[in-house]
Amino acid sequence: MNLFQDFTEIESMCDVGAGAGFPSIPIKICFPHLHVTIVDSLQKRITFLTHLVNELELDNVTLCHDRAETFGKKETIRESFDLVTARAVARISVLNEFCLPLVKEQGRFLAMKGASAPEELKNGEKSFQVLGGKVKSIEHFQLPLEQSERYIILIDKIKKTPKKYPRKPGTPVKLPLE
Repeated sequence: MNLFQDFTEIESMCDVGAGAGFPSIPIKICFPHLHVTIVDSLQKRITFLTHLVNELELDNVTLCHDRAETFGKKETIRESFDLVTARAVARISVLNEFCLPLVKEQGRFLAMKGASAPEELKNGEKSFQVLGGKVKSIEHFQLPLEQSERYIILIDKIKKTPKKYPRKPGTPVKLPLE
């Protein structure tokens, strides 16, 4: 899989719904030049990640306690990242609305999904069209030991996201673009 040559081509990354910091913290460790922004709606996670970033002495890491829907509306943030990642946050039609407004044109969104990915992609076609994304590649694999299915979906940002997206908090989940 060739997501980027080796992440040296990108300068900025945002991880939406970062949980315990995967994949953003390992990527930051491997590519210290990256400016990494981590967004999570739970203060408890941000507190943990603040401690982790301090203990690891990582520079250029910004931690934000915010919802994706409000974070993506901020003019200084909107469409500013080379790469946005999300893992185990929501189905793809909802994830697109959370993440594509953050990706700059010609940037990429990397979604890490489980076994339901093929069905989610089919149901989420409208969200790609509306929000400016296009699926570039899909990698399918099985985790060792537990043998569960996983997908990595790489999405190119081909056009600007309309300003009305993301919609107000809660709306993308209740009324997904499907």
